[in-house]
Amino acid sequence: MATYTTNGGIKKIATGDESGTWGTSTNTNFDIIDRLSVGVGDITLSGTTHTLTTSDGSASDGQYHVLVLGGSPSGTNTITIAPNDAKRLYLVKNNSGQTATFSQGSGANVSVTNGKSAIIYADGAGSGAAVVDLTSTFATVPITGALLAANNLSDVANAGTSRSNLGLAIGTNVLAYDANLQAFVTALTLPTSDGSNGQALVTNGSGTVSFGSAGIGTGKAIAMAIVFG
Repeated sequence: MATYTTNGGIKKIATGDESGTWGTSTNTNFDIIDRLSVGVGDITLSGTTHTLTTSDGSASDGQYHVLVLGGSPSGTNTITIAPNDAKRLYLVKNNSGQTATFSQGSGANVSVTNGKSAIIYADGAGSGAAVVDLTSTFATVPITGALLAANNLSDVANAGTSRSNLGLAIGTNVLAYDANLQAFVTALTLPTSDGSNGQALVTNGSGTVSFGSAGIGTGKAIAMAIVFG
């Protein structure tokens, strides 16, 4: 008598069984293995509930490795993974227009909002089975050379802490803030190109600075030289 694998529903043909039909069962097993390993299934949702079943000895939607959710659900759709003792790993892409909530038993559920993707697994613990979101744990995995949100980017609202995390010191790596310089730049309109030889920066008295004559002609310069020696 044939039995079936717990998690995938692959038929285990007993010795001497299925004379004349062994090839058909084996081909079905290959189809199931294909779904379990690399299969991408379009799952059409409607209403607010859907059952994702892994069947024994036949190809079924619950055996797909990648689930692409579509259809027109009327609201948040609860997808029940069946049976509740099957351990399954899914890559989920939700294009259904609604949130999809995966459940297997009375344990924890995982919700995938519309337009998002997730890697989830069902633990197959029977009536108390839970679904776990592996994607949510990725942020804690250290990646050499990367800026981790928990250590570097979560405190960007605090300038001092952010500079410290990035290894920047005021006056050493970056210039210190100068309020007078800021006020000067804000109050005046500065030229955008260099002037001619001998010119100086002059103001029009209304906030515009440009290159031009400082107002001291040759005659005045000679007179001043005579007066002041």
